[in-house]
Amino acid sequence: MLRAAARASVVRSILKPKLATPKRAASSVVPQESDVVIVGGGPAGLALASALSSDSLIRDALRVVLVEASDLGRVETWSPPAGTFSNRVSSITNASQSFLEEIGAWAHVEQGRTCPIDEMQIWDGLSDARITFSTHDDSAWNLSGSDAPSQMARLTENLNLQRALLRHLRAGSAVEILNKVKVDSIQREDREGGGWPLVHLSDGRVLRARLLVGADGFNSPVRSYAGIHSYGWAYDTTAIVATLFHHPRTAFQAPNTIAYQRFLPTGPIAFLPLSATASSLVWSTKPHLAKALLSSDPGVLTGMINAAFRLPDVSMRYLHNLILEAASSGAPLAPHQLQQEIAWRENSHGIDSRSAYSIAADATGVPPEDADSLPPLVTSIQPGSAASFPLRFNHADEYIGDGAGARTVLVGDAAHTVHPLAGQGLNMGLGDVESLFRCIHKAVLTGGDIGSRTALLPYARERYFENHKIMAACDKLHKLYSVTAEPVVWARSVGVEILNELDSVKAAMMLTAGSRPSRSRPSRPQLGANLAATGLENLARGISGVRTLSEAAANMAGAGVRRLLQSVSDSQRR
Repeated sequence: MLRAAARASVVRSILKPKLATPKRAASSVVPQESDVVIVGGGPAGLALASALSSDSLIRDALRVVLVEASDLGRVETWSPPAGTFSNRVSSITNASQSFLEEIGAWAHVEQGRTCPIDEMQIWDGLSDARITFSTHDDSAWNLSGSDAPSQMARLTENLNLQRALLRHLRAGSAVEILNKVKVDSIQREDREGGGWPLVHLSDGRVLRARLLVGADGFNSPVRSYAGIHSYGWAYDTTAIVATLFHHPRTAFQAPNTIAYQRFLPTGPIAFLPLSATASSLVWSTKPHLAKALLSSDPGVLTGMINAAFRLPDVSMRYLHNLILEAASSGAPLAPHQLQQEIAWRENSHGIDSRSAYSIAADATGVPPEDADSLPPLVTSIQPGSAASFPLRFNHADEYIGDGAGARTVLVGDAAHTVHPLAGQGLNMGLGDVESLFRCIHKAVLTGGDIGSRTALLPYARERYFENHKIMAACDKLHKLYSVTAEPVVWARSVGVEILNELDSVKAAMMLTAGSRPSRSRPSRPQLGANLAATGLENLARGISGVRTLSEAAANMAGAGVRRLLQSVSDSQRR
């Protein structure tokens, strides 16, 4: 009789109109017991769910629930037309790929929509100082004491990875997925000795979580519930993304497996290979310029992308002003007008029309000698793929909740948001997931409490400093290459050119960036990689100091000149 009444009460509560507040719902809805509740169905949340479902010990011991507000069904059935690509891509390092293979998710990734990266070429837009990272540089790997990996990383669309993780989850059916369900609120259970988080959902259900995982992005409700503060700032920068089409490389050239990045004063522009005839663009630039470029004719944007990798900065600044003036006047620039201007500027800079630096170069014949130094000429942009988003830096003060926010943990963008210039954002999130998965596995294996601070502390200790190193290096590089003062340009260019000759240091940098699968990384190269990363950070900090000194010197010189002019003026008066 009492059970029937309770069931009737639950039914009435679920069918109750949405006008009911979460508090009133909590008083009538019986919470569903859950061991792990993951909020967020992005790559990090899905990867954690997949990892937990792949372990037989965890699968038998824990009840795992994933909550996602958007429609994951659209991700699972995503099937784009052949030859087209999504504009949001990620470079999956060998370490991240190794983890995805270990949990069985990589087998569901459509390999035809991935592309290996064998080499990276990065150069200064002002001085042309260049550094190259390559898996084909045997001397670098021999000096580092490691075997060269078959690839540095593998590029794929985010949707390809998310779809693979979903398919892996569906095949195992060990994780309950609550699709198109929002988190209305999160409250702490009122219980002596410290209660568990109660997650109130938009469909009326309430989940009682032993461990609440926030994989819910930058504006994380889980982070807010846990009372974890974060620090950071918005960059005065917007990223333009698009899918680019171009001619295939000729038989005389390396395949389209080289990633290119040029650091312009307005922000870096990156060209990332997707297939023999398609690549992905990530162009970080000023917000007003990004808006003007995206509102231009696609042919104009195509021409500007080609020019951004080839023309000197003085001409790029002129073209930027030309685009901005055309946008503000309401008379957009025509593609042929831009081509004429670029051709004139190439001629004024003495660029040979047969060189790879010329936009008029023949992309189908015998390539020029310097062809591999630049990305292929873009012929068109995939319709509807050009978009933009603002860039920011954000890092949570801590990754695990305490006190009133106990039994919570943050992963991925909920814990950190980084500039995309190094392509490490998704890999940092997968690193978080792997570390947290190990902690949960150990707690279950030893009979511990997976939501306790004791069980979660190793995760925070392992990941916080590791993520902070990458974030600090990316932030300093972004600020360093935004400076146009000659002493700073000289200092960073000399540093890059010296670094390009230090093969063992470059190999160590590739190791710390994830080129080596995590399970096979030897301890000594890893130590060298950490030292190399620290050294680079100190170098960036030192060059920033040079900038400060140069500005101070300029101010002192200016003050001296003003005093000299004043004394001359006073003497003339006398």
